[in-house]
Amino acid sequence: MLFGIQAAQDVKLSQIGRELHEPIRLEKVENRLSRNLALNGMDETLHDCLLTYSAAQIHEDTLIVIDPSDIQKDYAEKMPFLAKVWDGSKGRVGDKFGYSGCMAVACESGARKMSPLVFRLWSSEAPDFKSENDEVEAVIDAISAKTKKRGIYVYDRGGDRNGMFEKFMDKQLRFIVRLVGTRNLIWRKKARLADRLAEKCRILHRTSVTFLSHGKEVRVQIEFGAMNVRLPDRPEEPLRMVVVRGFGEKPMLLLTNLTGSMSYKRLWQVVEGYISRWRVEEAIRFIKQSYSLEDMRLLSYTRLKNMAALVVCAAAFASTWIGLGEKLEILRGHVIDLSQRIHKVPEFFYYAIADGIGRLFSRFGEGLGKREKPPDPGESCQMLLSLCFTG
Repeated sequence: MLFGIQAAQDVKLSQIGRELHEPIRLEKVENRLSRNLALNGMDETLHDCLLTYSAAQIHEDTLIVIDPSDIQKDYAEKMPFLAKVWDGSKGRVGDKFGYSGCMAVACESGARKMSPLVFRLWSSEAPDFKSENDEVEAVIDAISAKTKKRGIYVYDRGGDRNGMFEKFMDKQLRFIVRLVGTRNLIWRKKARLADRLAEKCRILHRTSVTFLSHGKEVRVQIEFGAMNVRLPDRPEEPLRMVVVRGFGEKPMLLLTNLTGSMSYKRLWQVVEGYISRWRVEEAIRFIKQSYSLEDMRLLSYTRLKNMAALVVCAAAFASTWIGLGEKLEILRGHVIDLSQRIHKVPEFFYYAIADGIGRLFSRFGEGLGKREKPPDPGESCQMLLSLCFTG
């Protein structure tokens, strides 16, 4: 499955089966893949293996971006437990149907290199569904168990929930969460709305930042400061609200338990940490687009969840494994060459890597079908590396 997903750059079982070039009818290959994909618990096992591998790359200040996502299936009728999903343009659950999900990606602050960790898929119509909080918290529990609580969790406005703050604090995890303006906070022993408190915040530092907006590079001047606050439900926990002006008409409000001095270095760690989340959004689009994730056409809930886990493992191979160590850096260069880009490969090179792996695996797969028996995984890996180095 992992080989076929990357060779086909697709999640349809018929396309995956074609890329395996097995000496039997395609229908039999597709039926076998479908049968094996129905294994209960496969998604949890895959995520556990990926997190075990990735945990070594996550350090004390590595950012762990939590990003609720969805798979839209506007025209599907027979897929199980289709539910209404979030509509970003309306800022609410809209009229589109599909499946909800949560993707977690690790990256270093200010960098665009990313490591996919988890993609958990669910439906609010499924019998075992309890709440979105439970699903997201399961992702956080799985990651924190493997990383020994290392890393800083970064969450958009969707993380501004009492239950989520309770989860972070109870597990003693460090976090940066963007607030909505109506959040109540205690400042100088009085409860006030966050947006009203922001008006009283003293601006301490100024700088300029560059980021991508709608595919264009934008440079803006920002200024920021901070206030020591607490949550009404957890008055014993010292927190900090960082106020950032310059990204829009209203200030950006970030709640964090990264406290300490009000120095530029300490506050910039929070601001840059959240801005890095915007860079990771491109990585999440890469995972969806490079493997046609929204084109899933599976007719069982278990298969859908397992396929989501397989795709994040395939993305991890393309984005994380290729590039570790000197020999693999050379390998990455060969793979990018195989993508046959007309223009210079951009800094965010993961699309080129996915395309190169697709061409490489597709070519290699033809050799698989002509053998009397499929090679074992170890032999396949060695053949793959040899093919890359010899062009």
